[in-house]
Amino acid sequence: MWVSVFDDDGTETTYQLTEHTLGTWHGAVPDLPVGTRYGLRAFGPWQPSQGLRFNPHKLLLDPYAKAVSGELRPGPAIYGYDFDDPERQSTTDSAASMPRSVVVHDDFDWGPDGDPPKRHRWRDSAIYELHVKGFTKLHQEIPEGLRGTYAGLASPTVIAYLKELGITAVELLPIHQFFSEPRLADQGLVNYWGYNSLGFFAPHAAYSSSGDRGQQVTEFKQMVRAFHEAGIEVILDVVYNHTAEAGALGPTLSFRGLDDRGFYKRVAVDSDDEELPAHARFDDTYWDVTGCGNTVDAGNPQALRLILDSLRYWVTEMHVDGFRFDLLSALTRSGYSVDMSGHLLTTIGQDPVLRHAKLIAEPWDASSDGYRVGEYPPPWVEWNDQFRDTMRDFWRGQSDGIRTVATRLAGSSDLYADDGRSPYASVNFVTAHDGFTLRDLVSYEHKHNEANGEDNKDGTDDNRSQNCGVEGETADPEIAARRRRIAANLMATLCLSNGVPMITAGDERGRTQHGNNNPYAQDNEISWVDWRPDDAWLGMWDMTRTALRIRREHPALRQRHWFEGRPAIKGGPKDLAWIHPEGREMSGEDWHDPDLRVIGMFVSGDPLRSPGPRGEQQRDSSFLFWLNGSSEDCEVRLPANAWVQSGSVVLSTDDKVHTGTSVRAGEAFVLRAESLVVLQED
Repeated sequence: MWVSVFDDDGTETTYQLTEHTLGTWHGAVPDLPVGTRYGLRAFGPWQPSQGLRFNPHKLLLDPYAKAVSGELRPGPAIYGYDFDDPERQSTTDSAASMPRSVVVHDDFDWGPDGDPPKRHRWRDSAIYELHVKGFTKLHQEIPEGLRGTYAGLASPTVIAYLKELGITAVELLPIHQFFSEPRLADQGLVNYWGYNSLGFFAPHAAYSSSGDRGQQVTEFKQMVRAFHEAGIEVILDVVYNHTAEAGALGPTLSFRGLDDRGFYKRVAVDSDDEELPAHARFDDTYWDVTGCGNTVDAGNPQALRLILDSLRYWVTEMHVDGFRFDLLSALTRSGYSVDMSGHLLTTIGQDPVLRHAKLIAEPWDASSDGYRVGEYPPPWVEWNDQFRDTMRDFWRGQSDGIRTVATRLAGSSDLYADDGRSPYASVNFVTAHDGFTLRDLVSYEHKHNEANGEDNKDGTDDNRSQNCGVEGETADPEIAARRRRIAANLMATLCLSNGVPMITAGDERGRTQHGNNNPYAQDNEISWVDWRPDDAWLGMWDMTRTALRIRREHPALRQRHWFEGRPAIKGGPKDLAWIHPEGREMSGEDWHDPDLRVIGMFVSGDPLRSPGPRGEQQRDSSFLFWLNGSSEDCEVRLPANAWVQSGSVVLSTDDKVHTGTSVRAGEAFVLRAESLVVLQED
């Protein structure tokens, strides 16, 4: 192993690592100043079919580098093999095409209290998924040089916006150093989302306004400190399941040149089979359940150690509050099978630092057996795509009755109650970065991904969307009003359902991607948030803020115990009751009515089943939600019982039922088709 150090003119000086301890080469290069750029070169056997791809002609990034400087230049030089014969080693030096690792220091003034974690309880959390660059790139109130950067995201303008909206945590799309796939570069595109990581310790340099020679580390910390001072947590979307080196015919950038056999999961291939051409024998050695060409082997001790070291670094040194794990099922495998008691989950659960961080699973991967929603052990919470699909179907009039709808509103006990987890184990969402925006969900029935250069074949076809009569944007005021109403229904349902809501950045403003449901390569106005006042959907911001405020102010709507459908105290109301539009409780026959698409949800706050911090009994207002997912207006009646004598409308998407309207027990009102009303006990 050699360390290659580069001066500002690009001159390379190499130092051999002469010490070898417990499988690790190491050494000391004294007096290297902060900001020094360097790389690694590895000498060893070249036997690709055996997972040995050592090639000293290829400069490699340090897997533990805390900063990366420079761009990756696609071309033959970054590949470890000869294009004419993949089993032959390339002798072209890659240094001129490679970014560099950077020497940094960890000094930072976190303030008098050392920036202690100010974490919100899960049940009090409201997550906002955003892209560091796309969120501020078009924001006119942020200085131009800061737009699209960590510093721009930390600006008082952004923080005030999120605070007023009611957000408790930002979930940042990948900020580990990543690179665009060479095929995208050939098309003049880039990887915008960032799910192509390589530097698991390094903040992505392109998001820094102050430079890439270590300044990005300080700027990232300043951003975290600013969020924490405002009481907002920082959660990172992390991609440990694969790397930017892609499949066996991908570039050699780091791990492939250091420990290809140990870091990537492989399948057994008979390399002596004469029926297979050399190219097939070479390419079929990687086992891929990520859809990205490779799968990191988290069962390998060194790979597992690197992942754990990375996670601890971001918590202890960068002070982030938690992680959302992309395609987590790919990392949970023992051998080839998903194993919920496997190495990674067990180690994280026992780690004294990580077990207290917020841990969110994307509970699937790209394989048929990787879908594991509801199966992850405590303390994990999960993205609940079943909430997404159920609510999309209900509000487009495609649900089969209301049984599943009720289950999702109440926290998805069918998924999370059987293993001792709480309702907050369900991270509810109706949109995410991957798929239609909320506005597009009610404006398009088909994807329009032509800009991606894949003949509109990429992206899912299972959108569960509707266009309300016209595909795409329209000047028809009735269609536009209907779209806003249905979108408001989805947003209000998300914010007020039991579980943890996650809002996609810009949905509260009516952001559109013009029907593109897979803009991973669109680093432009298709993906960026448009902050012009005339681009915002009227009423969506206020409705979202109101829904989050109601949730925040009322513990009845964010309980940690499961509803039981019976009184919390003798003689009291049921903690949860489902109301038929006629004003009576739902019967067994009602639950099996496939045509019923109107439901009332009564949540009692007097008293709460969840005790207070000292075990005391808590009391709150009671609420009645009315949801009309049908295409017809429906008369709904407040139950005539002692539970609630009267209520007032505190949120409505029905323009004929205004906020402040009072309804007494036994009284009825007409709820418009495709509308939602929330009544609070007077």
